[in-house]
Amino acid sequence: MLVLQNTISTLLHECMVDIIIACYKHIQKAPRYPSGLLCYTEYDKNSTDEVRDIKILNFGSLNIDRVYTVDSFVRPGETIPSINFEMFPGGKGLNQSIAVARAGSQIYHAGKIGPDGQMLMSALIENGIHTDFVLKNGTYSGHAVIQVNKYGSNCILLHGGANQEITKSEVDMVFDSFSAGDILLLQNEINNIPYIIDKAFSKYMKIVLNPSPMDSVLKEADLNKISYLILNEVEGGDFTGETHPYKIMDSLLNRFPHLKVVLTLGKSGAMYGDELNRIQQGVYQVNTVDTTAAGDTFLGYFISRISMGSPSWSAMKMAALASALSVTKKGASTSIPTWDEVLQFSALREKDKPRKIRA
Repeated sequence: MLVLQNTISTLLHECMVDIIIACYKHIQKAPRYPSGLLCYTEYDKNSTDEVRDIKILNFGSLNIDRVYTVDSFVRPGETIPSINFEMFPGGKGLNQSIAVARAGSQIYHAGKIGPDGQMLMSALIENGIHTDFVLKNGTYSGHAVIQVNKYGSNCILLHGGANQEITKSEVDMVFDSFSAGDILLLQNEINNIPYIIDKAFSKYMKIVLNPSPMDSVLKEADLNKISYLILNEVEGGDFTGETHPYKIMDSLLNRFPHLKVVLTLGKSGAMYGDELNRIQQGVYQVNTVDTTAAGDTFLGYFISRISMGSPSWSAMKMAALASALSVTKKGASTSIPTWDEVLQFSALREKDKPRKIRA
């Protein structure tokens, strides 16, 4: 009975959010003055309100990546010299915000940095990302120490820093500026994730969860509150106990029929599933240089296209094209392509289309 009640409650919540978004899209079609205001002669003649755009909020991590090139990984008790050192802006939160922005959407990033985080702020601003909700009162910014050996393999030590210092009152402050129908994007590299989910759900926002890195908290998360779940095979297995992609998808949708699931499969492409559809998206063959940003690029482009009203098959295709382009360049955020680059690449690969595998 409790499961049934939860399912009914979730479906009603989803219906309410969908109605809000549908109304917004209907209003968007109304005649407008050159200023952008609605011509209220056909709507509300007495109103002077301006139509509010649906906002995308990414409440995510901001990391400084310190990359050391070495012959071989350092062993316990050993001191070795590095061949080269580079420093990059990083973190799944930052990468996904950049991907959404380069896909053509307006996005707000919320997070926290320390006094050493100017590089991170610059990366956001240079990509046209709204930084109103990036707090600068952290002790020091999150960072990663990355060893890369002569074979291209890496070894990473991550410290959360300011990413793990976000308070509930700061979360409340951020959500004061967002409302029903807006989209929340989340990963698992900041603290207070359950509280952030509850806050967004209470405001009738669409919640997109990328459960990475997976931990015990996320395994127990209430997915009834999530609209889109975007994860890889390993994370899907952690949620379901299954290993085959079809069984992972079926298990998730049997338990949470309201979910829209994107399962990324590496070299095998990706799958989309909801209560009515399954879509298989293949990969586009390219010369692979660095796969670091492939997943974040795919996610950012998918969410951007969905937010603009694209059907799921089209969003999957454009996300796959963008992801393929990203692996042809070195680096994380620096490898994420622009929308124009993806369109040019798409024109060359128009013959490749996703296929619907079952309804």
